[in-house]
Amino acid sequence: MTEPDPRPVPPRSWLEVRWRQARNAPPPVFRAVLSSVTVAVVLGGLYLAYDLALANGARLPGGDLRTLAGIVFVVAVTGLGAWITYLVVPQPGRPGVRSRWSAALGLFAALPIAYLALVILFQVVKPLLVR
Repeated sequence: MTEPDPRPVPPRSWLEVRWRQARNAPPPVFRAVLSSVTVAVVLGGLYLAYDLALANGARLPGGDLRTLAGIVFVVAVTGLGAWITYLVVPQPGRPGVRSRWSAALGLFAALPIAYLALVILFQVVKPLLVR
């Protein structure tokens, strides 16, 4: 029988703890985030194309509706992210059972992702495309 090592284990740094948490995310959370990010990427590409078309002088029916399009983007990402999460994430402890818990997880994942997507689209991607 081997004896345990008497040396204490050094505590992990904040970064090491966060890196381990990111690598070992629970499957329901990973699925919720992935579904919301997928919706945000697809709809964000469409929204950015609309914005760039208007910025380059395109005359579209309805005129300049970028503010409304931004609101629709956030609502669509939040709603579709919650709905897709509801479809792909079962309630913990009850395999195969979909519930309001799944939709709430999707909603809480989708809302910040929608706003982060807007920031990335218009503060990072758009300046790279407009040059």
